[in-house]
Amino acid sequence: MILFPAIDLKEGLAVRLEQGDMARATVFHRDPAAQARAFEMQGFAYLHIVDLDGAFAGKPVNADAVDRILETIGIPVQLGGGVRDMATVEAWLGKGVDRVIIGTAAVRDPQFVKEAAKKFHGRVAVGLDARDGKVAVQGWAETSELTALDIARRFEDAGVSAIIYTDIARDGLLQGLNLDATIALAEAITIPVIASGGLGSIDDIKAMLEPRAKKLEGAIAGRALYDGRLDPAAALKLIHDAKSAA
Repeated sequence: MILFPAIDLKEGLAVRLEQGDMARATVFHRDPAAQARAFEMQGFAYLHIVDLDGAFAGKPVNADAVDRILETIGIPVQLGGGVRDMATVEAWLGKGVDRVIIGTAAVRDPQFVKEAAKKFHGRVAVGLDARDGKVAVQGWAETSELTALDIARRFEDAGVSAIIYTDIARDGLLQGLNLDATIALAEAITIPVIASGGLGSIDDIKAMLEPRAKKLEGAIAGRALYDGRLDPAAALKLIHDAKSAA
């Protein structure tokens, strides 16, 4: 299991939103690169970044902040927000991003996702953000009529490296991951699934390590790390010990 610390970028700052609402943003660090370095020093092996402004604009907006992060750390980075065309995929991967995450385009232009996954095998993930079971797009501002499973099934055997499943209703509220829905999705497809939205404490880490969650690739942690509810050392030790015992 991989625990991904999250840096969400808004106007060049590291923020966290509540339920995907840009009006409910809390600034946690004015220097995202310093925050990324802190996560690396704490022992995290992989970083998750979202360009929030880019998700609304449909193109990268916080590229300068991402560039500084990439220059500062040595651990791999996965990045989403505003990835809607091949040129953007190529640009981010060329800059050193390990894996790009495609969200809105996975709903509106699945052929593009399949072409990107084929061209850059293992370096394209799909972000599925669900509100009341239906996938939201355009920075969560619009809700489609499709379920996460409807969309995920489009990409079976397409070379997509992971599905990142976010429960919008829980995101940023520290109420716990929606493991039931995430595990159900993981069991219905062959693509690895990452849980996101609501991770609030060490109990979520313990739940991720239970046998029923064995198909999940990992989880994304945001606000719980920033406000101290989740101790990085304790979480990473639990994961390490579980791997050693396996």
